[in-house]
Amino acid sequence: MNSYFITGIGTDVGKTVVAAIITKALEADYWKPIQSGLDETDKGTMSALLPNHSGTFHKEAYRLKTPMSPHKAAEIDGVTIDLTMISRPQTKNHLVVEGAGGLLVPLNDENTIADLIASTDKVILVSAGYLGSINHTLMSVECLKSRGITCAGIIYNHVELDGTIEIIEQMTGVPTIGHIEKHDVITPELIAHYATTFKEKLLAL
Repeated sequence: MNSYFITGIGTDVGKTVVAAIITKALEADYWKPIQSGLDETDKGTMSALLPNHSGTFHKEAYRLKTPMSPHKAAEIDGVTIDLTMISRPQTKNHLVVEGAGGLLVPLNDENTIADLIASTDKVILVSAGYLGSINHTLMSVECLKSRGITCAGIIYNHVELDGTIEIIEQMTGVPTIGHIEKHDVITPELIAHYATTFKEKLLAL
């Protein structure tokens, strides 16, 4: 079985929605290693978007009370995030791992989200449509390359600017898995629709 690491070009670009789509498409397990902010958790969002899901939503390694950068949220809680204390769930199923923010979000004084990526992970980057997103997408791909990590594919979240996807494909060589249109409300039915749409390309990674 495969593991998929979902990262984004920044915060609030739609990683959890993409994680839900991939988890649904592959009937996978889901795991968010570090959750910052407990009023509305990504695990809770996943449960709402994937009712009656056959996979497991695994417990977070760190549950931090404040919705901010993990290193600061941990400091407020009086803890230090220790990568040696973060163990991946044991499963015979596909596993979808969701990062927090972008690749270089600090976890402590030395480590970032990128350090959570395993050598066997298929890394999927979530891009979004805003001014500057091309630059942020290219930088994220370069960040992965500098660490010897291949970006398996990009999913674009409501990118409406003509030529955006094409120039990113041309400059990075990273394949497009799919594009999510802009929706006022994300429902389980929408997740199921995109899961069906993206499934073939996900299985081909």
